[in-house]
Amino acid sequence: MTNPTLTAPAMIRLDGTPPTPSPALRVRLTPAGPALWRVLDAAGRIVGHLHRLDHTLGSRWSARRYRDGVKGFRTVGEFWSVDEAISALRNG
Repeated sequence: MTNPTLTAPAMIRLDGTPPTPSPALRVRLTPAGPALWRVLDAAGRIVGHLHRLDHTLGSRWSARRYRDGVKGFRTVGEFWSVDEAISALRNG
């Protein structure tokens, strides 16, 4: 029996450079702090933040959506995939 191989749609880099989300998501990531990246949409508007969380099974990504009305962030959830976290920011 063979072990299935899981592939992630985005590369995770632990050297401080932002992960590379799928081009289909049409977002840009900029550094916002240690293990923290700002997610910008195609027009340059802030969508939210991604925070890399260390976990015994690998990196998880906390997605926090920017709320303009209160000038703050709300946690959307934690995800194993960068692309899933970004999709949750955009669709949730």
